[in-house]
Amino acid sequence: MALGLPRKLLAGFVAIAVFMTGDGFELTFLSKYIVDQGFSSSQSSLMFTMYGLMAAVAGWASGVLAEMFGAKRIMLIGAIAWIALHLVFVAVALPSGIYPLMLVVYALRGVGYPLFIYSFVVLITQTVEPSHLASAMGWFWTSYSFGIGVFGAYLPSFTIAWVGEYCSLWLSLLFAVAGMLVCLLLVPASDNSRTSSMTRAEKLHELSRGATILVHNRQIALAAVVRVICNLTLYGFPVIMPLYLSTHVNGGGGWFEVSRWSQIWGFQFIVTVVGNVFWGRMGDRYGWMRQMRWFGCWFCVIGTLGMYYIPQVFGANMVLMCADAIVLGLGISAFVPMGAIFPALAPEHKGAAISAHNLASGLTTFFGPLIATVLISTVGFGGVCWAYAVCYAIGSLLTVFIRPKQSGFDERGRRLPIKADEEVVTA
Repeated sequence: MALGLPRKLLAGFVAIAVFMTGDGFELTFLSKYIVDQGFSSSQSSLMFTMYGLMAAVAGWASGVLAEMFGAKRIMLIGAIAWIALHLVFVAVALPSGIYPLMLVVYALRGVGYPLFIYSFVVLITQTVEPSHLASAMGWFWTSYSFGIGVFGAYLPSFTIAWVGEYCSLWLSLLFAVAGMLVCLLLVPASDNSRTSSMTRAEKLHELSRGATILVHNRQIALAAVVRVICNLTLYGFPVIMPLYLSTHVNGGGGWFEVSRWSQIWGFQFIVTVVGNVFWGRMGDRYGWMRQMRWFGCWFCVIGTLGMYYIPQVFGANMVLMCADAIVLGLGISAFVPMGAIFPALAPEHKGAAISAHNLASGLTTFFGPLIATVLISTVGFGGVCWAYAVCYAIGSLLTVFIRPKQSGFDERGRRLPIKADEEVVTA
C-alpha cells in the first residue's frame, strides 16, 4: 500500500491486465482487416461505434450491479459473455461475410469487458481509503494499459506475421480465459451487505440512479462530459490510424506497415503504464483537477495533432512518432484521478456515482469511433484529429467548474497547509 497498490487486490489487477490483453488484441488491426475483406471504412468504424454503445450501457450498469450482487460475480458474468460472443464472432460472423451479423455480434460482445473491469473499480472503492484512491486507480489503469495497450498491441505485431490476422483473433481467447480464471480463483468477494436486504424494486431504483444522478448532480454531469472526452483518441485512433498510416483509403499515406503502427501504439501504452502510477501519486499529492486541466487536456491536444501532422511533414519517421506517443500517453494517463473524482462528488451514492463514471467511460468508446464515422468521409483524417483536439480543449475549460472534495485541498483544488503533527504522521 506504500506504493498505492493494495495487496489484497493484487490478483484483481493481474486479472485485469491478462483479460484486457485478449480484449485489446484486435484494436490495432481489426479495422484494416474488415476493410481488406471488402467493406468500407465507414462500415468498419460503425462496428466499433456500436460496440462502444453497448459498452456504455454495460459500463453504466456495472457499478450498481457490482454493489448489489458482488463485484466478483459481475466480473465473471462479463468474462463469460465476452468469451462466448467472441467465439461466435470469430467462428461464425466473420467467416460468413454477412455484415449485419458481424455488426450485431461484435456490438453485443461490447457488454463483456465493461462488466469485468468496472465491477473491479467498485471493489477498489470498497477496499481502499479515499486518501489513497487516486493512487489505487492509477494501478488499475496501469493494469488496463498493460493489457489493452502493451501486450494487446505488441503481441499481434508478431503473431500477424506468424499466423495472420484471423488466427490472431483466436489467440486472444487464451488471454480472456486466463484472466477469467485468475478472477475466479484469486479475486476476493466484495461486500454487498448494504444492498443484500433490498427488494427487487429498490434494487431497480438504485440501478436507475446511475443515470438520474447525471440530472440531479451538476458536478457529476460535468465530470461525465470530461470523462467522455479524455479517452476519445484511445478508442478513435485504433479505428482511423491503421487506415491513415497503413493504407491509401480516404487520403491515407501508407507510411507504415500495420505491425509498425502496432508498435507505435504499444509504445504509447508503455508510457501510460508509467504515467498512470506517476499521475495517480501526483494527483493525490498536488490535486486532481489541476493535473487533468493542464497536463491531461493540453498534452492530448498536442499529441492528437502530432499523430496526424508528423507523417505529413516528416514521412515515416518512427522516432518522431514515438516522441509524439510519449506526449499523448502522458496526457491520457493524467486523467487517472477520474475514478476517484466521481465518488468524491457524491459520497452518499458511491455506487451510482461509479455507474455514472462507467457510463461515461463506455460512451467514450462510442463517441471516439462515432466522430470518425461521421467525419471521415467528409473532412478526412485531418478533420477527425482536429475534432478530437477541440474536444480536449473544451474539456480543459470544463474542469474549472468541477470541484470534488479531495482530502487536503479546498474546493478550488488548492493545497491546504499541513499541520506539524500531520507532517510527523506522514513521515
